[in-house]
Amino acid sequence: MCVFTAFLLFLGYGFDRFYIGDGEFLHPFGTLAAFAVGSVSAFSSYYSGDRAVLFSAGAVPIDRALSAASTEADTLKLRQLDNVVEEMSIAAGLPKPKVYVVPDPDPNAFATGRDADHASIAVTRGLLDAVTRDELQGVVAHELSHVRNLDIRLMTVIAAMVGTMALLSDWTGRGLRRGSGVGGSRRGRNKDKGGGAIILLVIWIVAILLAPLVGQMLAMMVSRRREYLADASGAELTRNPLALARALEKIEHAHAPTVAVKRGTAHLCIADPLGRAVGQRQGWVPDLLASHPPMATRITALRQMGFQA
Repeated sequence: MCVFTAFLLFLGYGFDRFYIGDGEFLHPFGTLAAFAVGSVSAFSSYYSGDRAVLFSAGAVPIDRALSAASTEADTLKLRQLDNVVEEMSIAAGLPKPKVYVVPDPDPNAFATGRDADHASIAVTRGLLDAVTRDELQGVVAHELSHVRNLDIRLMTVIAAMVGTMALLSDWTGRGLRRGSGVGGSRRGRNKDKGGGAIILLVIWIVAILLAPLVGQMLAMMVSRRREYLADASGAELTRNPLALARALEKIEHAHAPTVAVKRGTAHLCIADPLGRAVGQRQGWVPDLLASHPPMATRITALRQMGFQA
């Protein structure tokens, strides 16, 4: 979070110094604007980001899904989901979150909200069709662990800050293109101020261009670490790590991406909804670009917790 904030302020600082101040930092207009936009985005996401995430995924409250169920089998699966969420909430010592169903055939799940009292858990229809009750219990325990560990608040705010960085990058880039003649004369003046100003100017321009990518990389880094923790915490709640391992195997073997979940909220899901191959490999490139740790590594860790090599 400190890196996110520092990066936003640096974008504003560069605007003040190189676009307004002719190479000198005179007035913090851009810095204050960047801080204000980031703060408003973070606070709005804190209080209403969960509703935006659920709306973007087309999530339906479980009561409405039950009333629209066409067969007895669908009704039983939905009631089983509601019962599992309630019993896992008791095990975790948390209020029961709101339960939603996403009409997508790919098995996946996510949690969102700002705290335990305002949390929501959403699962896809594909997950309900693919897993057994024990495996569903493992997935729900994983998502409730995100609630208990306050990952939902952290990741919802980070998603908003990623969008803010992309927005500021776009605004600044357009301003530079529109004032290219002025920017050229200012770059000429910066040469008179020494090589340090030129280097800082180049770093600022590169930061503008790479801001969306840097934001995504920071979000992915946080998401991967929290996924390992949620796996371990979920196994602690169910006392059955092998059930979650089996559920992850079924999710992994599903080939289709989760179309209902958008790229900006992919890091909230239990598995990468975009189905990117980079998430299945290890190394520094996947560590920078993947939203989730390799599924094989997660499954191996859970099997070791269940005393199966």
